[in-house]
Amino acid sequence: MAAPAPSPPTGSPTGSPAAAAANEMLLPVPTVTIYPGDTIKESMLRLQSYPTTFRARAAVIDAPMAIVGRTARRMLLPGEPVPVNAVDDPRLVSRGTPTQMIFEENGLVITAVGAPLQNGGLGETIRVRNTDTNRIVLGTVMADGRIRIGGF
Repeated sequence: MAAPAPSPPTGSPTGSPAAAAANEMLLPVPTVTIYPGDTIKESMLRLQSYPTTFRARAAVIDAPMAIVGRTARRMLLPGEPVPVNAVDDPRLVSRGTPTQMIFEENGLVITAVGAPLQNGGLGETIRVRNTDTNRIVLGTVMADGRIRIGGF
């Protein structure tokens, strides 16, 4: 009869570092306090190991590139996983801030000033009040912060 196999050392179920790593997941966490409105940079993040059984209070972001370049909606504390609903795409247009509207069609270009009725990020369709006529129109936020009206 063969002798029983030696038991693995304590610390990991199988004793190998690879098996210990298989029981862990890496989540991006801030290295500094990030305040609401701050744009998140890669230098503000590090990866921290959590057991695969880790259950956060809310769904958390699991990839650093899903956070970089986005804006914090609330304070993010160092060493804490980042909830999905705690970050937002950067806003190019802010509600109530006068913004240039542009209409282009068949070579005709008309510009006017409008007051956005909601915040907007790149490519979002938002409602804008034309300050000259007080009419509300729909427009798409462009990369330069202007709002394209009609002629989509």
